[in-house]
Amino acid sequence: MALFSKIFNKWTKSVAKLFKSNSFDDAFWDELEEILITGDTGLSFAEETIIFLKQEAKSKKIKNPDELKNIFVDKIVNELNSVPGMGEDFNLNSKPYILLMIGVNGSGKTTSAGKLAKKFKSQGKKIIMSASDTFRAAAVEQLKIWGENSGVRVIAHSQGGDPAAVAFDSWQAAKSSNADVLIVDTAGRLHDKHNLMQELNKIHRVLLREAGEKNLNTVLVLDSMLGQNSIMQAKTFNEIIPVNSIILTKYDNTSKGGVIISIARDLKIPVRYIGLGEKAEDLQNFSPEDFAQALIKI
Repeated sequence: MALFSKIFNKWTKSVAKLFKSNSFDDAFWDELEEILITGDTGLSFAEETIIFLKQEAKSKKIKNPDELKNIFVDKIVNELNSVPGMGEDFNLNSKPYILLMIGVNGSGKTTSAGKLAKKFKSQGKKIIMSASDTFRAAAVEQLKIWGENSGVRVIAHSQGGDPAAVAFDSWQAAKSSNADVLIVDTAGRLHDKHNLMQELNKIHRVLLREAGEKNLNTVLVLDSMLGQNSIMQAKTFNEIIPVNSIILTKYDNTSKGGVIISIARDLKIPVRYIGLGEKAEDLQNFSPEDFAQALIKI
């Protein structure tokens, strides 16, 4: 539960207060639906939830919202847990296991790559990072700083080089050194930048050819503050290469916390981690149970 304390006042507090209402009047249902919609759970989920809760309240003769809150929680938990892998760590049993990090500039992709490297290193894993964002010198330097701070080797080429070549060399280095995990950072790809999207597709093809599908996990990093716009980003990326996992960053600053529900419902892609700050330890596993319980706690 403490995991979501940072986002409490952004979205969850309004839900919790509402369930302390005295009765199921029209204002209660209208406000609950509005909270769900403005929190970016998605219109269909909001409407379906209101209908479901009304039916439950009637069939079970529930007299006030407080008695209904656990049913509300179960509804959300079941929705989230319907997606395999939701909130779970990556399965690192095979090695080198590749995490291909993708996402637009500003989403927190390179930072998330560094945080994951530090997390795995603290677990005794051998990590190599690939600076395959050859378009921005700042991205390479940022990754190198994470590597230095974590004691993780970073493979990099000169700026403007072939990103797929960097990824290939990194794979060879990971394999020859018996590394557990290879984390591949890539340039921020925008849907209107055709050449960049094609480069991303090339990186994926190279790694898929070398490592095989079971050893490659494409991780899309999304800025949770964008709400439904992040859903559109995910759909765009998923059209280029299959997205296996999602990391939601900046979750401590969002009022769009319900986007996790929308991701589960519309994309069926597991959210593995959420970012709650700048420190490495602020990248935390997402817990559907903690998330749903936090919604009703004052």
